[in-house]
Amino acid sequence: MKKVVLAIDSFKGCLTSAEAEAAAGEGLHAALPECEVIRIPVADGGEGMLDVLIAATHGKGIGVQAHGPLMELREARYGISGDRQTAFIEMAAISGLPLVSPEKRNPMLTTTFGTGELVRDALDRGCRHFIIGLGGSATNDAGLGMLQALGFRFLDKTGNTLGYGGQIMSEVDAIDTSSVHPLLSKCTFTAACDVQNPFYGTDGAAYVYALQKGADAAMIETLDAGMRHLAAVVFRVTGKDISTYPGAGAAGGMGGSLSAFLNAELKPGIQLVLETQNFAEQIRTADLIITGEGKSDKQTVMGKVPYGILTEARKLNIPVILIAGSIEDTDILTHAGFHGIFSITPSPVTPEKAMQPEFTRMNIRRTVEQICRIIR
Repeated sequence: MKKVVLAIDSFKGCLTSAEAEAAAGEGLHAALPECEVIRIPVADGGEGMLDVLIAATHGKGIGVQAHGPLMELREARYGISGDRQTAFIEMAAISGLPLVSPEKRNPMLTTTFGTGELVRDALDRGCRHFIIGLGGSATNDAGLGMLQALGFRFLDKTGNTLGYGGQIMSEVDAIDTSSVHPLLSKCTFTAACDVQNPFYGTDGAAYVYALQKGADAAMIETLDAGMRHLAAVVFRVTGKDISTYPGAGAAGGMGGSLSAFLNAELKPGIQLVLETQNFAEQIRTADLIITGEGKSDKQTVMGKVPYGILTEARKLNIPVILIAGSIEDTDILTHAGFHGIFSITPSPVTPEKAMQPEFTRMNIRRTVEQICRIIR
């Protein structure tokens, strides 16, 4: 074994991608001290994407003030590439679920306005290309808040300007674009997402994701009806049928609005990250790739980081080993093509213990070392 690539997703709420790979690298070197190790931090459009893209493009982070999910003023951060042409925005950094305490979570009220403010700030700094990560949102407003921050006005039947949150979707009757930021027409947008959900319906944004954002059953029905109504308005105004776009339901429907109003390309987050890092070339001479994530199950093969890694590796016939904090649906993962699937958790532990960074770091190191000793 001469060369091993580590491409491990963050263990969310515990270790970053870089931290997980550092622990895996320690284990690998303990078993195979002469082996070349290449670490490639990865993300799928949610937590961690920002830092990965900043590092890959020799960019920098930008600190700004913007409005959070409930229109409270917050400190936020986005990135700009080294050539200052591309902005990297994680919507979770300003419109994310962890920013709202559990008792206040309500997708009828939460808004993506702050994400639009980050876009506007980057526009004013000269950026004309935008990569927006759609993971981890607290919202189900179909991206209307983001558009409002960029100058779009959504009007009801009497011509009044509507407020914020998912509650306004069913009331939108007209869209005023007379005050839209003039530079938007010169920009390109790419939305990084790891889901293919449609805009509405039983597999749409509201029915699949609104519950975790604080919605009850009645709210879910109201939100889905609002999205059906909004899709019809969007079609009437723009001629674009967002109900047919795979991924339009990402981030509570933001994928649909980005496509319809900003001509965004919806792309799997891991694919975008790997392309940015020239991943295919970096792994070309590898003997093995080790990937991983906090939890692996059937959703892993629906576009998560490990499956994106596996897809690229199979083109070059490079074996891929998967490690995770917890594992379900092993048969599905094996059938997908992973050469080995290993849980890093040594025995039953409490969720609190499993989420401790040092505990996770130790378990990753130990697991990778044991895998490599078997290989050796």
